[in-house]
Amino acid sequence: MAKSTLNRSSHQPVGRLIGYARVSTDEQATEAQELELRSAGCETIVEEYGSGASRARPALARLIREIAPGETLVVVRLDRLARSVTHLLEVIDDLNAKGAHFRSLSDPIDTSTPQGMFSLQVLGAVAQLERALISERTKAGIKAAKAKGKLPGNPGIRERRPEALAKMTAAQKAAYGARIQATASQWLPIVRRMRPDHTWDDIARFLKSRGLDWTPERLRRAVKWMVAEGMADKNLLRKSPPRPPEDRLMTLVAGIHSSNPGLTLREIASQLERLHERTPRGSIKWAPSSVKNLIDRAKRNGLIDVGETELPE
Repeated sequence: MAKSTLNRSSHQPVGRLIGYARVSTDEQATEAQELELRSAGCETIVEEYGSGASRARPALARLIREIAPGETLVVVRLDRLARSVTHLLEVIDDLNAKGAHFRSLSDPIDTSTPQGMFSLQVLGAVAQLERALISERTKAGIKAAKAKGKLPGNPGIRERRPEALAKMTAAQKAAYGARIQATASQWLPIVRRMRPDHTWDDIARFLKSRGLDWTPERLRRAVKWMVAEGMADKNLLRKSPPRPPEDRLMTLVAGIHSSNPGLTLREIASQLERLHERTPRGSIKWAPSSVKNLIDRAKRNGLIDVGETELPE
């Protein structure tokens, strides 16, 4: 008899348990966390060295990007994973989107159980209340400061003090890195598949057809950051070779098809005509056969899965 995918005693998924152990500096060791994680059944453990106040966690970002459906990310305590309740909820949302689970050994959080999900909902409500209270306190503080003739904001930044400006720059860089990591699983695999054979314009257009709003400049900057942090191959930044105009059309057609696989060849041709795109031969009228040729080329270039069924006219 095939093994059941459920543990009869716990009624929880039996997917692989992946431990995540973080310490603040290189001088500290993760052995104590590793021991607890292995005792809980974690065969794989990912180590991270970084401040708890920072959201730039390359190892954690890579783990979330590569985790498979049914697997569970396990930590010893919540503070090993997240710097705030809001950050914790963001990480769990990313795991849920991958079909994965989260468990904290020292806290009542296990998203594979109803009780754990209830605890998570309570945390979410606390986070929402916390944001509302912070907003109210901020407004009250600004109002009181104005009543005393004081200007709101950081006086060091207003006076252009170097140390204050340096802290602001560091905070902005950290926030930017956190935003990039949070969405990398949506766009980075496509960039890896298309670069450097395709231009940044082509890739941005392809991503936009999938509902991802990127400009070529912002996309290149994001990839440059990922490369600098060791999360992407530097070859992604190589200069693209000259490409014929029909390659741009191939990328556009692949994007239209990927965003709506149910469209027929004739419907894609109609969209291209509405966009005022000319065929590779310069005509303003598109035939289904011309669309099919571009889709076949896109499959050979890896922009469309080869296993997809042929589109009807």
